[in-house]
Amino acid sequence: MALIFHSTIKRDDWWRAEFAKHLPDLEVRFHPEIGNPDDIEFALCFNMPQGELANFKNLKAIFSLGAGVDHFFNDPAFPKHIPLARVVDNELASRMGEYVVQHVLNHHRDQIEYDRQQQGHVWEVRHPPAAKNRTIGIMGLGQLGIEAAKALIGLGFNVTGWSRTAKNIEGVTSYAGDEQLSTFLSNTEILICLLPLTTKTENILNADLFAKLPQGAAIINPARGAHLVEADLIAALDCGSLSGATLDVFRTEPLPEDDPLWSHPGIRITPHVASIAAPDRVAALAAKNIIRARKGERLLNQVNPDKGY
Repeated sequence: MALIFHSTIKRDDWWRAEFAKHLPDLEVRFHPEIGNPDDIEFALCFNMPQGELANFKNLKAIFSLGAGVDHFFNDPAFPKHIPLARVVDNELASRMGEYVVQHVLNHHRDQIEYDRQQQGHVWEVRHPPAAKNRTIGIMGLGQLGIEAAKALIGLGFNVTGWSRTAKNIEGVTSYAGDEQLSTFLSNTEILICLLPLTTKTENILNADLFAKLPQGAAIINPARGAHLVEADLIAALDCGSLSGATLDVFRTEPLPEDDPLWSHPGIRITPHVASIAAPDRVAALAAKNIIRARKGERLLNQVNPDKGY
C-alpha cells in the first residue's frame, strides 16, 4: 500500500516521519517519483498536475492538504467517483483567525496610509472610529469564517456575515442568499472573503460588488484568487471607492514578478500564508481517513462533489 504526496513545500522527511507515527506500514512516495502507479491507493496533495490522479487505477481515497478543494475540480480528468476529504482542523481555523485580525486592524487603524506617510516623511495623525462603530463583514460562515468572527467580536467590532444559507452565530448578524447580499454589503466597511470557490462564487469580488460597499471600504481576501477580478479591484482603488486591499491568494501562484498588484500602493500582499496546515495534524487526519477507507467507511470531512466543498 502506498500514498502519493504532492506539495510545493518540500519537506519529504518531515511528512514521512509524521505518517510513520500512525501507519508504519504505509509507503509514502513523493511526486513525481511515483514508482509503479498501481501501488498507489491514497493521495495527499495540493495542486497536483492535471490528469495525474486519473492515472492511479487503484486509488481508494484522496486527501487535500488544506481546507480548499477547488484545485481538484479544476482538473478535467479528476476522478470524481473517488472519495475526497478536506482538512477541517481547529488549529487551521485559529491561524486564519489570527490572519484576519492582523489585517482587519491594519485597515481599521489606517496602517496602510501610515506606511505611505512614512515613505514620504509625513507626520499626520488620523482618527479611526472605535471598534464598536466599525462593521466588519465576512463572506463565508464555515469553520474559518466562524473562528474569524469570534476573534473580531472579542475585539469589540460589529460583525456581520453572509453565506449561502442562514447561520445562527452568537454576536453575528447573519445574511443569506442572493436576495440579502446587497443589504449585507451596504454596511460593510471591511469585507473579508472566506468563501469556498465554486462556479457560483468565482469572480464574486467584482466591480458590481465593490459598488455596493460604502465609500472607502477595504477588502481582505485569504480565500481563493479566482474569487477576485483583479482589474476591477485596481480600478476601484484608483478611483477611491475602495481604500485598500490585502490579498493572500492569486489566480497564478507564485504571483508573477511583473504583476501590477505588486506595486499598487493600496494593496498589501502575502504569499498564501494565511492558514497553513501543520504536517503533524494533517498526517494524523489523513491516517484516520486511511483506516476508515480500508474499512469502507465514509471519510471524515468528505467533500460533496456537486457542491464543490
